[in-house]
Amino acid sequence: MKQFFLKLFTWWNSQTFGTQLWTARFGELVGRDSEGNCYYRTRGGQIDPALGFERRWVIYNGYTEATRIPPEWHGWIHHVVDVPPTKEDYQPREWQKPHVPNMTGTPAAYRPSGSTLASGRRPKATGDYQPWTPGQ
Repeated sequence: MKQFFLKLFTWWNSQTFGTQLWTARFGELVGRDSEGNCYYRTRGGQIDPALGFERRWVIYNGYTEATRIPPEWHGWIHHVVDVPPTKEDYQPREWQKPHVPNMTGTPAAYRPSGSTLASGRRPKATGDYQPWTPGQ
């Protein structure tokens, strides 16, 4: 019962019933990535009259987080390339880094020196700050 209500009312736990119905009626599976996300487009690659181009979407495997789309699929989902990675022999460029998810809000988040969250205490001021005083 809990899963039914989660699917009915929440969008951050994969897909809602509305998205599931839309995908079943109008969607065509294009491929899957290494994380298990499924990529769809309008059936037959038809142009959506309201948008003027083909509609593309992703159904996330688990928690919905846009940064979970790897680089090879990012270009296709954003209409940068027309051919999905499943239809071509995609090879990452030498300058491309492996996909890293967004770590904000987790213990592994970036915490620069001076942050109160980095070590729990803010470092002492160095004394090189000169406050501005009006009229001087």
